[in-house]
Amino acid sequence: MEGHAEYILPTETRYVGEMKDGVFHGQGTLYFPSGSQYDAIWENGLVVKGTYTFSDGLQYDAKNWHYCDTYDRRFYTEICHGLKPTGISQLTNVDPPRKIPKGCYDCGDGFYNPITRVVKDYNNRFLRNADDDEHEWIIRTCRKGWDEIVGHRPKL
Repeated sequence: MEGHAEYILPTETRYVGEMKDGVFHGQGTLYFPSGSQYDAIWENGLVVKGTYTFSDGLQYDAKNWHYCDTYDRRFYTEICHGLKPTGISQLTNVDPPRKIPKGCYDCGDGFYNPITRVVKDYNNRFLRNADDDEHEWIIRTCRKGWDEIVGHRPKL
């Protein structure tokens, strides 16, 4: 492939932009099934400079990223539309939050099954297999689709 092209990957991610010798080269955009996109300048298949925009319009800023961290715990929808009244919690950027299938985790771009180690998007389409690092991160940080008793458990 050479010149301006549109290429659809097996994950249904779509690339629209310049190509050279069959690889991304020049200005191009990756459009992800989730609705997010990555606009970049590519050189021989590698990113030179790029901007990731989430499906809700939030742009990732590598230098000043304070989204849902210890500096600013608000979700993007709360930044745009304000906080809910006291006593009404917002658990995710999507309100109301998605119902997570039992035994799975919501990892932000889909549901993760820790038994199969597969991430599927919210429409149940395959996204990826999680490696060990992603598996540990999801188990440690993401919302799960079941309730657990936490705290002291008396011995019976």
